[in-house]
Amino acid sequence: MKYRIDENSGKPAYLQLYRALREDITAGLFPYGSRLPSKRLLAEEMGLSLVTVEHAYALLCEEGYARSRERSGFFVSFREEDGFSQPEDSLQRGPVPFSKEDEPFRYPFSSLAKTMRRVLAEYGELLLEKSPGKGDEGFRRELCRYLARSRGVNATPEQIVVGSGAEYLYGLIVQLLGTSRCYALEDPCYEQIRKVYGAFGAACELLPLGDSGIKSAALQKSRGDVLHITPYRSFPSGVTATASKKREYLKWAQNGSRILVEDDVESEFTLSHQPEKPLYAMSDGENVIYVNSFSKTVSPSIRVGYMVLPLSLVDQFDRELGFYSCTVPLYEQLVLKELIAGGDFERHINRVRRRLRQQKEKV
Repeated sequence: MKYRIDENSGKPAYLQLYRALREDITAGLFPYGSRLPSKRLLAEEMGLSLVTVEHAYALLCEEGYARSRERSGFFVSFREEDGFSQPEDSLQRGPVPFSKEDEPFRYPFSSLAKTMRRVLAEYGELLLEKSPGKGDEGFRRELCRYLARSRGVNATPEQIVVGSGAEYLYGLIVQLLGTSRCYALEDPCYEQIRKVYGAFGAACELLPLGDSGIKSAALQKSRGDVLHITPYRSFPSGVTATASKKREYLKWAQNGSRILVEDDVESEFTLSHQPEKPLYAMSDGENVIYVNSFSKTVSPSIRVGYMVLPLSLVDQFDRELGFYSCTVPLYEQLVLKELIAGGDFERHINRVRRRLRQQKEKV
């Protein structure tokens, strides 16, 4: 076996193996549908523990490069020629609500309270000032730095709009893009998405999910020109879009004036040290609106979401929707700004990832 582990690299062995396998998959050395080397064979020939190899394979599966088949091994699910119809497994399992074990670990209250007190003391009466319509500029600037280093999303503060949760942002999106468009959604999807678009009078089309994402045949026949997707983990099905499926979505959006709305909620809790780039980063932000919130990463009571607009939509947003006042109090924005700027937020994310990995290894 050609794979080698560099003990002096400072990187975990499972992550080195994962990257080596991923490179061979994307290079076509393991074509779509082929079987990957068995876990025991890799462990024996490389002198690694079986747990190490299993962890590498788990990351490949999580990011959509491979798929596990019971008692058969691991098979490649990545294809370079994305965007063409292919046989897909039907989504056999019914809606699976997230269990308590799946819920993200809440932000430590003591740490959050400490930051809240510090913001009150340091900002004082400035907290009584009105926030700019898109959100506090300092908060949006800090979000830009965080997104660039953690998600590969490069944006300016002018592209970011802060609002009171993702559902509020859905309303801004449909007002920005217009109700004459057809909004294609995953089926099943988070019901609030359909309700918000419908409340504004927009037509919605439901596209059935398979095990790798929206079924190719349904996507190609869709009459939608806006596609709202949750690639990391769709709710309530729990489906994660494969790497191939993400590229298929991007190819779909390249046709005409189509727009992708990428709902990236909870993606921070991936088990990978270097998560797969979101669609926004993969497309250089040309026709993707990126949406995320702090409801999972901090607390559901923190009703703060944000979206990153493509540069092509910034002027239109300012012209048509710039009259809206920001719906998030300045105090909450500054608390989140300090959590990110001081590194507490990312340390929390890393703690949760480690605990999730430990849980996975015990299963």
